[in-house]
Amino acid sequence: MTKAELKAYVLQHRDDIKAIRSLFRIPPGVELKRYPPVCTEDGVPIPENIRIMEQAIQERVALDNGESDRY
Repeated sequence: MTKAELKAYVLQHRDDIKAIRSLFRIPPGVELKRYPPVCTEDGVPIPENIRIMEQAIQERVALDNGESDRY
């Protein structure tokens, strides 16, 4: 089953926990990039962490748009 087919299946069978887990499973060997929290537990924004996230988003958009040499 392709990812698109699995997504369609999950949308029709929202109680199928096994299918949902399969849809959101991270394949072995995929390296995840962890980011710091953007605010404290009290809800106070952390400017430096927000800047880090903004930069990561800009880099990802550039990569998706084929502008990987920008960063």
